Amino acid sequence: MLAFLLRRLAVALSVVLTVSVIAFLLLHLSGDLATDLAGPEASPEQVARVRVEYGLDQPLVVQYGQWLAGAARFDFGRSFYFRESVASLLGDRIPITLKLGAISLGLALLVAIPLGALAAVKRGSWFDRAALAFCALGQAVPTFWLGLTLIIIFAVNLRWLPVSGNATWSHYVLPSVALGWYAIPAVMRLTRNGMLDVMASDYIRTARAKGLRPHTVIFKHALRNAVVPVVALAAVQFGFMLGGSIVVEAVFSLQGLGQLAWEAIARKDFPVVQAIVMLLATIYILLTFLADLLNAWLDPRIRVA
Repeated sequence: MLAFLLRRLAVALSVVLTVSVIAFLLLHLSGDLATDLAGPEASPEQVARVRVEYGLDQPLVVQYGQWLAGAARFDFGRSFYFRESVASLLGDRIPITLKLGAISLGLALLVAIPLGALAAVKRGSWFDRAALAFCALGQAVPTFWLGLTLIIIFAVNLRWLPVSGNATWSHYVLPSVALGWYAIPAVMRLTRNGMLDVMASDYIRTARAKGLRPHTVIFKHALRNAVVPVVALAAVQFGFMLGGSIVVEAVFSLQGLGQLAWEAIARKDFPVVQAIVMLLATIYILLTFLADLLNAWLDPRIRVA
């Protein structure tokens, strides 16, 4: 297990380093940052002063080393637009995004796993076909369209839930449904396929031959093994949700990390954009790493793969 842990850790660190290089280069090679900061009306002398003030006159390797050293201490510099610490901005916004992602993922798992398991048990029935149709519909509906539809129905017409904000738990209901809807089809399909494979295995036939009750065979023996791949997928989906929250947060005016990314991109606030890309990528890689470890703990065969 230790060797497996070290291998996965080395891969995770190398990916984080690669992402940091890509994020740094893409933003610095997208144009002259000093000119953007000084403004279109600035004179060459003013642009030169800005370039020196922000260290943009140094070689890219030096700039990257300084930025990476600061990022390791969670120091991403100061925002060009908000005029405050980038770390402070992230600290204020990320709890909202994490809460939204966690609620959305929990909702998706709560719906998708039972739905996929029952579809497998009732394979070929009307319920199975309806579940697969629901899965196809879930993939076809865009998140922003679903969010606007939910607002029109439940906030504007029925007035059951608030349109925007994050003051109470009710403000997270509609955004969580819109964001969690995206993950339901993939989790449901994987659970269904896993259940079909497990239900055809020898130990399930043996459990049935021993006279065990059907729900014991399904939930204690079959489902426990069928959901092992779902663990890794759930981690991946959570990372996707954090990255894709920019659309949902914009629709519902949630002041989270996604909304901050949108504002920073629109205002060319490069330190904030770099920090958000690096932070979300690191969280995604960490989730994948933890999912690998959990899968290895649940299935020892993975450790020697």
